[in-house]
Amino acid sequence: MVELFLATALVGIVIGAFSGMLGIGGGTIMVPLFRLAFGMSPVSSTATSLFTIIPTSVSGAISHVRGGTCSVKIGLALGVGGACTSPIGVWLAQLSPGWAVMAAAALVIAYSGTTMLRKALALPNGAGKQRDGRASEAGPSSDGTVPGSPGQVPSPAKTAPASGEALPSPPETEVPPTTKRLLASAAAVGAAAGVASGYVGLGGGFIMVPLLLSVLDMPMKMASGTSLIAVMILATPATIMQCMLGNVEVLAGIAMACGSIPGAAIGARLTRVVPERALRFAFAAFLLVAAILLVVKELGLIG
Repeated sequence: MVELFLATALVGIVIGAFSGMLGIGGGTIMVPLFRLAFGMSPVSSTATSLFTIIPTSVSGAISHVRGGTCSVKIGLALGVGGACTSPIGVWLAQLSPGWAVMAAAALVIAYSGTTMLRKALALPNGAGKQRDGRASEAGPSSDGTVPGSPGQVPSPAKTAPASGEALPSPPETEVPPTTKRLLASAAAVGAAAGVASGYVGLGGGFIMVPLLLSVLDMPMKMASGTSLIAVMILATPATIMQCMLGNVEVLAGIAMACGSIPGAAIGARLTRVVPERALRFAFAAFLLVAAILLVVKELGLIG
């Protein structure tokens, strides 16, 4: 039992690192793991995944907030919208046969993997270092805000200070100001992610991160942190509901969280140094393999 606990915690570190870097709760890894390696039922796999997602996303979100690599207002809007609808997903999962829940999870994971793969193929070599001739690293400005973050108005070009210190590099792309219309749209996206999250036991980042990247044209660093803020909020009601229904394998969830909490903090910091293109390729491949294994498992082709 002790060896299993430690092994699960070590796996949790890896899951947490991916969570912190990509802005997902980690459910895309945990659901297949709990189902295939732990032999949990479909409902327990999704419920235990949600249970572990909360501390994992909280850890990653805190690191992103401290590093200035997120939009707190957009994250809160996404999270509140999702928190209102995630119990609906749990209710639908209770009414569905186990194979349907796993089939939906496999489809979502495969979609997330193919989306990640397409974006990786679209990125040039060295992505994350430069984009359109501009550096992608963005440090906090003198007033404590991150250049390019929502609410930050792009300022005219400045000359270097007399001390010779380099000015913060410009961001990969500008992020729109957080208008009421934008926040309402974010809440609607969160509501859709909440239903999917409660049903398949994933955090919702698989929907939110691609939309933040494509619709708002956020840099990956900003999208990851913003998504994690939303994930930690929207997963909470669904997790409470799953615990009340007795579907959560608490010991396995705690063991996973013991590794995923520090792993998410590490992953959030690694977003500044890990090549984005290589990371997306590796993660996309893993997701596609996991989706295939879930389908094969439910078809009874493997034990």
